[in-house]
Amino acid sequence: MSTILQLLGTTLGILGWLGIIISCALPLWRVTAFIGTNIVTAQIMWEGLWMICVVESTGQMQCQVYDSMLALPQDMQASRAILVFASLVGLIAIFTSFAGGKCVNCLPDGIAKARVAVAGGAGFVTAGVLGLVPPSWTAHQVIGDFYNPVVPQAQKRELGAAIFVCWGAAVLLLIGGGLLCSSCPKGRMSHGGRYMAASQNGRERLYV
Repeated sequence: MSTILQLLGTTLGILGWLGIIISCALPLWRVTAFIGTNIVTAQIMWEGLWMICVVESTGQMQCQVYDSMLALPQDMQASRAILVFASLVGLIAIFTSFAGGKCVNCLPDGIAKARVAVAGGAGFVTAGVLGLVPPSWTAHQVIGDFYNPVVPQAQKRELGAAIFVCWGAAVLLLIGGGLLCSSCPKGRMSHGGRYMAASQNGRERLYV
């Protein structure tokens, strides 16, 4: 059973890591809000963390990378840094979970290998927590501006698809990391002993 949990946790962690990268690259964090005089418009604005795109009514799309990072809003700068760091943490967690997997012979079976697998799970959980911050922060800003009567209607935005992708990816990372952490064999390690597979049913015995 612990092997199945490790495989499932690693798979979910990889999917969540890919979702974090995709959401970070997509220019769909803020989109044009069709309200008031903007119900009929010839242009649709897509705002991402790295670029802004304009979609014409003819279907033509033009994208431009932001010229200056320091000129961006504070939440966008922080979201960039957090998602890049979360991607790096997720990448390390992937290699760690593979090294601690029961199906891989990188390390000898024992408590050390189980701890490596748990470390990979903790890495996925950390990446998942980090991945929740940027979409939640951006959603708070967008919703606050949307219902703020001082903000002109032309500047109001709605939540883009990348925010929901990032939320889903973070949840996958949290679930995958939790499964990896729960796959650790329960028991205590005595001096000179180690955990070894006792049978194919997944149970483990302690040899001294």
